[in-house]
Amino acid sequence: MVERTPILDMLTYVFLMVGIVIVGFPIIYALIAATHTIETVSMVPMPLMPSDQFWVNMQAAWNKGDLGTQLMNSFIMASGITFGKICVSLLGAFSIVYFDYRLRTVAFVTVFCTLMLPVEVRILPTYEMAANLFGPLQMVWDFLRLDGIVAWFIGHDIQVKLDLSLLDSYTGLILPLVASATCTFLFRQFFLTIPEELCEAAKIDGASAMTFFRKIILPLSKTNIAALVVIEFVYGWNQYLWPLLITTNPKMTTAVIGLQNLIPQADDLPFWNEAMAAALIVMLPPILVVLLMQRWFVKGLVEREK
Repeated sequence: MVERTPILDMLTYVFLMVGIVIVGFPIIYALIAATHTIETVSMVPMPLMPSDQFWVNMQAAWNKGDLGTQLMNSFIMASGITFGKICVSLLGAFSIVYFDYRLRTVAFVTVFCTLMLPVEVRILPTYEMAANLFGPLQMVWDFLRLDGIVAWFIGHDIQVKLDLSLLDSYTGLILPLVASATCTFLFRQFFLTIPEELCEAAKIDGASAMTFFRKIILPLSKTNIAALVVIEFVYGWNQYLWPLLITTNPKMTTAVIGLQNLIPQADDLPFWNEAMAAALIVMLPPILVVLLMQRWFVKGLVEREK
């Protein structure tokens, strides 16, 4: 029997509409501001009726902020982080669940503890590693005095410097952020729900570990992967601190950093209409990803395929 509660239903819809208005009003305000001229948008209060300067402001924001290059950089960075996180987490969780080796529980606990260490906490050592990927090897090289051994072999003094910088590169933007304890934990929890009979049947059929992973684990994990793709893409797209530190070349600037550069400063003319237009452009790709993968995202969170 379905209980009818019209008053409760009405209150539910009212609260839902209020929540939508509160969450969506900043976007609506930015959309309206992007349609006005600089004179109109500087008025206090700004008119809440749209004007006819939307495409003019869009073109001005696109050209002034070089958003084409920045959007491409952000897309490459977000896609690389998403792909890297999914691959590393899948293989890590597969190793922890299906391989019996010493200290695998310690390995999982160690990975899980990194949830308490976000990028902001470990930003200095991460930057030092990106600035010189071979920095630790250089310390070992100098400690063992291998310069002398090399000099003895070649017959004259030489000083070897192991130096590989990831600054101002897509590798530097992506590689330090590909490890994900959250994805590893979620995949591990999902793998634990898969019946052990599937693994035993694969062994009986003579399937190798990677064959079992490719033909059984991956197809069963596709909804979870789709859900995490949405989450990690938005995470990678919205990165601000790490791209700000790792890039100095304007050609490697991401869209979020470029958007910050378009915000009027104290001594600048208040081109808030162009800044709002740029904000709409920058937020469009993650919104499209969420909308296009919404069905898979919800399915991955609420369903389990076996």
